[in-house]
Amino acid sequence: MEIKCVVTGYLDENCYILIHDGKCLVVDPGDDFIKIKDTIGDNQVLGVLITHSHADHIGALRNFLTKRSIKIFKRSNLEDGMHYDLGDFHFQAFHTPGHSKDSVSFFFEEEGFMLVGDFIFKDSVGRCDLPGGSESELKESLLRMKEFSPEIILYPGHYESTTLGEEMKNNPYLQ
Repeated sequence: MEIKCVVTGYLDENCYILIHDGKCLVVDPGDDFIKIKDTIGDNQVLGVLITHSHADHIGALRNFLTKRSIKIFKRSNLEDGMHYDLGDFHFQAFHTPGHSKDSVSFFFEEEGFMLVGDFIFKDSVGRCDLPGGSESELKESLLRMKEFSPEIILYPGHYESTTLGEEMKNNPYLQ
């Protein structure tokens, strides 16, 4: 699987395009649809994964809603811990509140990575002082992360990727 990152908007949000055999998933379509569309290229979009519904993560979502063949995965239609299959893409969705009430992390176990939105950043976490944020829920979600392998790669909604092991060593919020 190929993972492409498209940085969008004034907050430099990471939109990810997961590509496999001419098909793709779009993760957190920020607010620059033309850039996202150019990165998708000729690949067929099967679905859109939303880690949370803050404006910088869903600005271009409306452009995908017009096609009924594209499945939208967001907190309101996901079951915590459930496995999902869409074409050759296989993942689990985990409710990881704290930054927002609807925060979801998508775990691709076979490929060894997790899309975490604004839940975890390299050496930090997403702020929880915005409406719907909760420091206590964030702490619970962080505790849950310790159940996963330290080798998994974390792809955040902003900044650079990291591994869970690096975050367990260096991120003060995971200590």
